Amino acid sequence: QPHLVESGGGLVQAGGSLRLSCVASGFSFDSTTMRWVRETPEKEREFVASVGWNGESTDYADSVKGRFTISRDNAKSTLFLQMHSLRREDTAVYYCQAARPRTTGQGTQVTVSS
Repeated sequence: QPHLVESGGGLVQAGGSLRLSCVASGFSFDSTTMRWVRETPEKEREFVASVGWNGESTDYADSVKGRFTISRDNAKSTLFLQMHSLRREDTAVYYCQAARPRTTGQGTQVTVSS
């Protein structure tokens, strides 16, 4: 069964940094696009970033460009999201997703305090 497990969330002050990880199992991680999405306290789900199967093609939401970096380690079936210059509006539950098979993890909470 495809499975994704996120970690690395927590409470951080505005301007700080966090690194999220997502470990995949049960499918061919190195063959599919991976994404990070987030659900805000208002329950809105937003696209954050995506990375192609080989790590060379990335895309970001305008709100995180220049602050967040998505990357992957196919040898370890792990997806990352490095977040810098965090803002209160980045507070959300962050989920990793696989494009094929369509799978979403359980999420990790990121809370940014002022």
